[in-house]
Amino acid sequence: MSNPVTGSLSLQQARRIALVAQGFRDPRHAVPTMRTFNRTLARTGVLQVDSVNVLQRAHYMPLFSRMGSYDVGLLRRAAEQRPRRIVEYWAHVQAYMPVELWPVMRHRMASYRERRGKWWPLVDMRPGLERDVLAAVRDRGPVTARDLESEFSSGPRSREHWGWNWSEARKVLDFLYMVGDVAIAGRNDQFEVRYDLPERVLPAHVLAAPTPTLAEANRELVRRAARSQGVGTAQCLADYFRMRLQPGAGLTAARAAIEELVAAGELLPVRIEGWRRPAYLHRDAARPRSVHARALLSPFDPLVWERARTEQLFGFRYRIEIYVPAAKREYGYYVLPFLLGDRIVGRADLKADRPGRRLLVKAAYAEEHAPPETAPELLEELLELGRWLGLDEVVVEQRGDLAPGLRAAQRLAS
Repeated sequence: MSNPVTGSLSLQQARRIALVAQGFRDPRHAVPTMRTFNRTLARTGVLQVDSVNVLQRAHYMPLFSRMGSYDVGLLRRAAEQRPRRIVEYWAHVQAYMPVELWPVMRHRMASYRERRGKWWPLVDMRPGLERDVLAAVRDRGPVTARDLESEFSSGPRSREHWGWNWSEARKVLDFLYMVGDVAIAGRNDQFEVRYDLPERVLPAHVLAAPTPTLAEANRELVRRAARSQGVGTAQCLADYFRMRLQPGAGLTAARAAIEELVAAGELLPVRIEGWRRPAYLHRDAARPRSVHARALLSPFDPLVWERARTEQLFGFRYRIEIYVPAAKREYGYYVLPFLLGDRIVGRADLKADRPGRRLLVKAAYAEEHAPPETAPELLEELLELGRWLGLDEVVVEQRGDLAPGLRAAQRLAS
């Protein structure tokens, strides 16, 4: 792919463009409303879902990072009450996406159906099981896998082969979900998925919408990725909606979509200082002279989930260490980058001690370029995070070079 470069950006300009595109220049309202939620979702495009709850579940945190303290019921209402605005699907990984993306994902759903025997061998090994589970959802939905487990699971669970120790009912429901035969109606208090028929979950106009061609679907995913990222390489744009999961998609298809969007004037080829690969700027991306952000970022925040991009934009090497043995962790179990201004200036290993109503700062580290105000600014953000989570106290432990400054800031504030 060879498009004429129309301009160049400094690394600082690219960072600021990316931050504004992700919503970090939008004002935080005292009481965020559904309108605030809609604006923020339009920035991020998707919200990754993850079960880890050591601090707060992944899909809630990016909203806090951009909106400040908000009622988490906003997200639940958007996902579970009519008119539904968002629905879970494998849009990045497991993620909330706007409901209007459902027709765009039909090619992905069809590709999973073609791979049923490879990825879901159970649906072929037990003829009729898929039909019977779907009928049970139709008759009783919304249902959890646990609701159907005794009826459709033939024996004890096994960790062998495929399935993360899932029950057979759960495996079949997962297949039906991935191919679009069922949709996620919500989750219960134990975070278990509640499955139902798409026509009882999604708005009728969404289900009636025609399926775009694969090329049209690819263009739409690249277009949305470019809006949410502001500027990025082909690799960045392809990863945002995990286009490699689409049939005939991946980086090659993303590049073809980029070519078409460049020709249409929606994307502008640019060079970014220090980047070897060409980049593409969305034509509507704001180019601010400054960004004055302050936010703790979830490990699953769209701003940082593509680690190579994070390193290129911010000079910040970031890995999540949940699955690393404790003795081998460099920074901690659940470490959140700290964004200040237009730089990531530190990181904090955080845990919510809910019984003790304490926000535990297990460790805190500063980057080499962290300004002198990093500790007091981080403390302010930790205090707001604690209030949002219903925790009464921030407790800073010993580990990390930023911890002494945090404790000193606490003493000054008390």
